[in-house]
Amino acid sequence: MTIELRPGRNGPPPAPPGPAPRRVWRARLARLDLRGAPYAFISPFYLVFLVFGAFPLGYTLWVSLHDWELASGTRRFVGLDNYDYLLTDADFWHATVNTLGIFVVATVPQLLLALLAANALNRRMRMPTLFRIGMVAPLVTSTAAVAIVFTQMFDKDWGMVNWALGLAGIDPVAWTSSRGWSWVAIATMVDWRWTGYNALIYLAAMQAIPKDLYEAAAIDGASRIRQFWQITVPMLRPTILFTVIISTIGGLQLFTEPVLFSVGTPNKMDGGPMHQFQTITMYMYDNAFGHDRYGYGATVAWALFLMIIVFSLLNFLAVRRAGGTR
Repeated sequence: MTIELRPGRNGPPPAPPGPAPRRVWRARLARLDLRGAPYAFISPFYLVFLVFGAFPLGYTLWVSLHDWELASGTRRFVGLDNYDYLLTDADFWHATVNTLGIFVVATVPQLLLALLAANALNRRMRMPTLFRIGMVAPLVTSTAAVAIVFTQMFDKDWGMVNWALGLAGIDPVAWTSSRGWSWVAIATMVDWRWTGYNALIYLAAMQAIPKDLYEAAAIDGASRIRQFWQITVPMLRPTILFTVIISTIGGLQLFTEPVLFSVGTPNKMDGGPMHQFQTITMYMYDNAFGHDRYGYGATVAWALFLMIIVFSLLNFLAVRRAGGTR
């Protein structure tokens, strides 16, 4: 017995009609939006960085390979000669020691004071908003005004600091002539300006710590000091790492405070008569704009850039190792 298969009755069902062109187009747009939206949102940052960051950085590297002078119009390619001279330049290394010295003297007390101030502001107190705004007041103050006031305070003959030291029976200090004391004076200016900024960053991170941890520690009999060092500080480790790196970048680029501190000297970029507080940025500025050596000034700028990267990585590893994280 044979069965005859007819297309209209026993054959396969007809294929469903394909999706409408609009639906296919919308599906493609949805997939493109899902995959491309994150890149579109972050693209403005990279575009701005390419224009104002990567291009100047590359152009500075190109200038550092030349004997570049604006006054005479010299554009002579010298290769790595500027870098060879930099390695044996005593003035550059002198400025490097000054920069690192001021950085250490300023950064360590600054972050410790900011941490303690944030812990105090994190407690219950009257008018907390007023005190928090007061911590930001030095940041919004003009740097020139701050430098003028502190320069008068650290004056050798009529300064308020030496007057206070005289009340304690201590001889006046030549703040602008002594290398170590000039570091302390400039570091005081930096700390007064930036301690409140870091304190508010720590305060914001402290308020995100769960209160249950402190309540459990209090039930176990832990004092406030022990809670601070065993709960607050470990929980703030990422924030501390951020402030350390930002302080490293700002400290190695220190320029305004030492320049304004040398008011009254023949050349402000010298950092005193014996270059006792001349920083790397001051030395770079003096070579490029003071002596029309833009090629060598660009070389100093690139050396500072590499130095910032190295010290930022060292601080990153040090903070992570101190916290016991991998």
